[in-house]
This record gives sequence, C-alpha cells and structure tokens, in this order.
Amino acid sequence: MLKRKRIVQIVFTLAGAAIGASYFPLLWLILQVAYGTLFNNAITNAILGAIIFYIISLVTGNAVLKAIDRIESRLTSQSPISLLFGTLGLIVGLVLAVLISIVFFKADTFFLNTMIPIILMLVLGYFGFRLGNTQSDRWRKVFQFRRKSEAAKAPGEKIIDKPVDDNYHHYKILDTNILIDGRIYDVIKTGFVEGTLLVPKFVLYELQYIADSSDSVKRVRGRRGLDILNKLQKEKMIPIEIYEKDYDDIDEVDTKLIQLAKDVDGVIITNDYNLNKVIQFQHVKVLNINALATALRQKILPGQKLNVMVVKNGTERQQGVAYLDDGTMVVVEDGRYFFNQHIDVVVTSAIQTDAGKMIFARPEHSTKNITDKNGNDEGKTSSRQQSGKRNTSKSNR
Repeated sequence: MLKRKRIVQIVFTLAGAAIGASYFPLLWLILQVAYGTLFNNAITNAILGAIIFYIISLVTGNAVLKAIDRIESRLTSQSPISLLFGTLGLIVGLVLAVLISIVFFKADTFFLNTMIPIILMLVLGYFGFRLGNTQSDRWRKVFQFRRKSEAAKAPGEKIIDKPVDDNYHHYKILDTNILIDGRIYDVIKTGFVEGTLLVPKFVLYELQYIADSSDSVKRVRGRRGLDILNKLQKEKMIPIEIYEKDYDDIDEVDTKLIQLAKDVDGVIITNDYNLNKVIQFQHVKVLNINALATALRQKILPGQKLNVMVVKNGTERQQGVAYLDDGTMVVVEDGRYFFNQHIDVVVTSAIQTDAGKMIFARPEHSTKNITDKNGNDEGKTSSRQQSGKRNTSKSNR
C-alpha cells in the first residue's frame, strides 16, 4: 500500500513539474512578471509545479488508489475477449474523431480547433469502447469462420449458443466459518457447486490467527478450517483461486467479504446467520449451508399420522408397501392385511438413503380389522388355537 501511494506521489510530482514548466510562464505573463527573472524561468516553474502537485497528491492519494482499485477489479472481472474488442472499438472511435476533426483544425477560434476535437474524441472513444465491450459475442461471431464439419451437418441440427444467465456467478467466495464447519467439502464433492472457489488472503490470515490461538478449542477449529481448504485444493474437485488483494481501509473481515463479492460479482458461501442477513441487506448473493440443510431435512417425523393405500406386499414380517404422492416409499407393519385399502398409519422412523427417503410405519389401530382369508378375526383364532394347545398339553399330562 505504501509503495503504491509513493508511486502516485511521484507521478503527480512529475506531472506537476511538466505542467509548471509549460503553463506557468502564461501565469507570470498575466501577472506582468518578465521571463528570465527569479520567479519566471524553466527551473523555477518546474519546481513550483512539482511542489503544488505533490501537496495535491498527499490530499487525493487515497482517493486515486481507490479509483485505481475499482478500475482494476472491473477489468479483471471482464473476459479477455470483451477487453480485446473494447480496445479495438476505442481505437476505431478515436480514429473517426481525428478524421472528423480535420475540418475543425483549420478554424481560427479556440472552441472549434481545440474543444470540438477533444469532445469528439471523448464521445466517440467512449461509445467505441462500449460497443466493442458489450457486444463482444456478436463481434466474435462476425470474425469467426464456420468449420467445414459444421457446414456438413444435417439441416435440422442446430448449435445452441446460449449466453450466460444473469443468475450465474462464476466466483463462490468462502468465508472463515464455512471452512471451519467442514460441510462445504461434502457439498462440493456431490458436484452441486459450480464455478470457481475464491479464498481471500484475509480469510487465510484469520484462519491462521485462530489456528495459532492459545485457546485449545479455537486452535482445533482453525486447524480444521486449514485442513478442509488443503483437502479441497489437493483433490481438485473444483477450481480454487487465492485472492491476493486486501482492503486496508476496511477493518472487519465480513465487510471485506461483501466488498469483494461486489467487486468480482461473486456469491458468498457461509453458515453464519447474522452475516447472511447483512449480506442480503447489501444486495449480494449468498448461499447458506444451514438453509440448504434445513431444506433437505426430513419433513416426515416419528409419531406423525398419514393416510396411505397399501399397494403391494413387503419383504419381511407381513409388511405392506404404500407410496406418498411424491413417490416416497412407506413400509407398513402388518400391511398385507390391508391390501388395496386406505388406512391411517403412525410413522415410527424415517431414513434417508442414496435412492431417496424411506418411511416405516404401523397401522394406527394395529390390533383391529386384521382378518384371515376366511373372514375370521385372526387375533381371536390365534388365541383359541393357543388355548386349545394348552388344554391338549394338560390332558396329555
């Protein structure tokens, strides 16, 4: 930061020396100071200009650096093709401005021979850059030759060239909490996160600070975050970039993350509830791991009552199988006695498998309406059989 500020001061000082040597003689002429005197010579004018602009650089140095950072962030977020065509458009605009200005160069008035050409260069140069930058995809198609293999394709076969959607954000920015949490590794492993993971340097510094803490709990959490990051980088499941730039004028890491997301048009991945609210208030896209876990949590809980229709027999313990409207399988104990019937069941447990959810339930009144094939109450038949067996055993004794 200090080196960059020093460079700005040097540039301002040299520009001030050049301006002083060129335009201060006009100032002294207005003040009726003869050229060649102590105050009106090339060396004095250059020194005075350098001093004045050096003082200006001390006042405006930070603002200039911020403007440079914004321009740098804007340029780095642009694709090389857009920058290339934007530069070509700028050159074409300036050339057109010079050609048009030839007519005005011979005019006698200052406005026509100087101001009009400058205005034309600014306007046409700007519009040339904008047309080249924003319409880069169309310009690329104009200069792109169709391959013979594409020309030989069937008439009905089309190549879909769809532009990137506005909701797509290439950079996914990781904060400190999400790395310590560790679940981001499992989410990325499933392939649901696309684009490039962006890890700012200030997040790494905060992780290192936590890992070096004297508190053993904090130290373990910090090392876990570093291990998760190293694991992601080593397994190469998704591209990872380290963002070098820091925001020295911002103290809090959360505020730096929000500013970074605005600069690179990225998305912040976090599990911090308060940070999530602040990010949304700042109109920045956020992906909350806790919100994702809540969305994937089982909606069916043990003890909940359902009304289902048993459509087939199960595999074990006289089970019956039913399905919810969303296709979730419900395994009903003693369900074979209610084949093709709508019954009320009580959920006993629910599990999540790779194939989907599976719910286990039992009839709400499991001892009622269970009949055998002859229409007899199976519970009573079994009790009579058991009592007959007991009487038989007694007579035998």
